Amino acid sequence: MARHAEQVWITGGGSGIGLATAQLLAAQGSRVIISGRDAKKLQQACDESNRQLGSEALLALPCDLTDPGSRQQAFTQLLDQHGLPDLLILNAGNHIPVRPDTLKLDDFEQLMAINYLAVIACLEALLPAMLARGTGQIAVVASVAGYRGLPTGAAYGASKAALINTCEALYPELKAKGIDLKLINPGFVKTPLTDKNRFAMPFLIDSQQAARAIVRGLDRTGFEIAFPRVFVTLLKLLRILPYRLFFALSRKLIPKD
Repeated sequence: MARHAEQVWITGGGSGIGLATAQLLAAQGSRVIISGRDAKKLQQACDESNRQLGSEALLALPCDLTDPGSRQQAFTQLLDQHGLPDLLILNAGNHIPVRPDTLKLDDFEQLMAINYLAVIACLEALLPAMLARGTGQIAVVASVAGYRGLPTGAAYGASKAALINTCEALYPELKAKGIDLKLINPGFVKTPLTDKNRFAMPFLIDSQQAARAIVRGLDRTGFEIAFPRVFVTLLKLLRILPYRLFFALSRKLIPKD
């Protein structure tokens, strides 16, 4: 569906995977509205992308999805000025590493607010109109980190696991009503977010590779878009290991102080 989506809205679209996907969809003929918290950087991303594309296909819609007022203003502006999108890519997110000696409730609340609850807010606002129309595609960006609990990922992984569970629960009914829900589970992608990591990231890919995998997946049948394939397969195997073996492996991932 992605290649035929006339209008797309991407949250977290000002950099990384979101921006790369926006650029690729725009190059294929879609009109893409991108959202992010920093209005200046968002507009700069649109201007630079449009210069490279030789078009005005990317449009900026500043929004802080964790702020109810900003969120509602963005929803209203999206629908009033652009209309209901054919494709939503709910990509906004953040990461805060958690260690036992630095565990803070605030970190969990921050990540659940942007990684999980912001997605639910977008669905609450736009799903009724999509259901009434009877067509549309929604892509939710979770992470392979949501497959199973891993060191330093107590908050991030929990928020992504919540997304995975919610999408699994919603998929059958949405499918029956004409809405194609996709779950996107990337591995390590080089972005401003992962640049903060202080550990080796296996099977690291760049944001352009991620965007190509996402757009290919949007055009195919099936529920999950997960990449890179080898890394995803290894992590899915971890899900079926008994705890004794799983913890023996996950202990090796504990960062060295």
